[in-house]
Amino acid sequence: MRASTPASATSSGVATLAAHPPAPGRALRGRRRARPHAIARAALAILAVVALAAVAAPWVAPHSPLKQEIRQRLTPPAWLPGGSAAHLLGTDQLGRDLLSRLIFGARISLLVAVLAVGLAGTVGTGLGLVAGFYGGWADRALSRLADIQLAFPLTLLVITLIAMLGPSLTNLVVALGVGGWAAYFRMTRAQVLSLREAEYVLAARCLGVPDRLIAIRHVLPNAVAPLIVLASFSMAQVIILESALSFLGLGVQPPTPTWGGMLADSRDYLAIAWWLAAFPGLALMLTVLAINVVGDWLRDALDPRLVV
Repeated sequence: MRASTPASATSSGVATLAAHPPAPGRALRGRRRARPHAIARAALAILAVVALAAVAAPWVAPHSPLKQEIRQRLTPPAWLPGGSAAHLLGTDQLGRDLLSRLIFGARISLLVAVLAVGLAGTVGTGLGLVAGFYGGWADRALSRLADIQLAFPLTLLVITLIAMLGPSLTNLVVALGVGGWAAYFRMTRAQVLSLREAEYVLAARCLGVPDRLIAIRHVLPNAVAPLIVLASFSMAQVIILESALSFLGLGVQPPTPTWGGMLADSRDYLAIAWWLAAFPGLALMLTVLAINVVGDWLRDALDPRLVV
């Protein structure tokens, strides 16, 4: 026979609950974390503008980035004396429109970043999943290979690969992808090692689910959050590396416009045409800063351990 609960105890419990309401649930906290703060919203807006301009470059650029007008060379921005409304940000030493070259340069930077991070992420995540889930000799061999690569300076490795393959857009993507896979491998392997003995994985094994399906359908989706954050920070690093390599003449070759190439072209004209370096440098700084801010927001939103 069930024991009855005294009315005084019930009223006491209700009073206690009213005085101390429960804390917001995990779902509510997750929604609050997922909301971008003001700085993150500004960063997202900057990235949206850069991405849209890059995708729609042939339609939004006022001029061809390769068109030369020698009579208009080194024209200052439109708001300065001697400027022209036809060239809002001025022209370079060959009379090419600076705004158009910035827009098409964004296309190259984002394309290289997306392809290189995609290549590195795909290779590193796949190998990390295999190594962490199955272990054995493959895990030991791949881990040592990743350790060796991580001990080698990334910039020097990429420069070496491009010097061997030759400077081009394809070789630049391959070199940056090969140089970045080890970080994704290490993170994926660590996540898989912490998840492969989870209860839902053991339950799936007891039900006879093949290991391949367990790894892809159950383990990988639960390990992807930190990989998204790593990819966002990697994109910023790749954009900086691409610009540095283009500055050194090892990236995408002229006459294709790149931000790093524009900075290199401006070296001999800094004293008389500051805008040649200022606007590409500003575009590079704002894009990388916006990506890093979005990466910080994603890290806070996807990692509940960072929320007090």
